[in-house]
Amino acid sequence: MTDTDRAKLRSSLLARRSAFVAGLPPSVRTLAFRALPSPVLARMPPGSRVAIYRAMGSEAPTEALIDFLHERGFKLCLPRLGKTTAEDMEFADWSPDDILVPGQLRIPQPAPQAATVTPDVVLTPLVGFDPALNRIGHGAGYYDRAFAKLPNALRIGMAWSCQMVDALPIQPWDVPLHMLFTEQSVIEGEAA
Repeated sequence: MTDTDRAKLRSSLLARRSAFVAGLPPSVRTLAFRALPSPVLARMPPGSRVAIYRAMGSEAPTEALIDFLHERGFKLCLPRLGKTTAEDMEFADWSPDDILVPGQLRIPQPAPQAATVTPDVVLTPLVGFDPALNRIGHGAGYYDRAFAKLPNALRIGMAWSCQMVDALPIQPWDVPLHMLFTEQSVIEGEAA
C-alpha cells in the first residue's frame, strides 16, 4: 500500500469516526469510556504509571478515565512532543491538577519542567484498528517509535467500535497493541 493509499484510508476512517460520534445520543457519549473494563484493569498492576492522552475531537474520550485512574492511585503521565516534527514523543509526569501548556500542533501537554518518565502502561489513541490489534494513527509515527523504546509497556488502544476494519496494511515499524477496548467490547491479542 502506498503512502497515498494510507492517507486515503486515514481520511476515510477519520470521517467515519466523526460521523459515528456525531450520531451518538448524548447519553451514550456521556457513559462511554467512564471506567476501564475489568479485563483491562486486571492487567494493570496497582500503582503502575499509566500514559494516557487528552482526547481531541472525536477521539475516544479520556476525561472520565483520567479521574478513574487518578482516584485508584495510578501515577499518570501524558505525551509531550518536541519542538520540531522530527523529535520523538516522550512521556511527562502529570496529575489532573497540573496546568498544561500548548505544545507542538497546539496539543496541550505537560510543561517543559515536568519530569520525563517511563510508563508501565500506554493507553493510546488511534485512527483505526483491525482484529489482530494492528493500529493506524495520524501518520507521524510517534506512538510506534515510543512503543519500540518501551518494549515492556502494556500497549492498550482506545477506540470507538466504528474504527475497526478487517485488516490494516502493516509497515515494518508498526507495533501491534496487546489489547484494545471500545464502547462495546474488549479485544485481547495473543501477546496479552
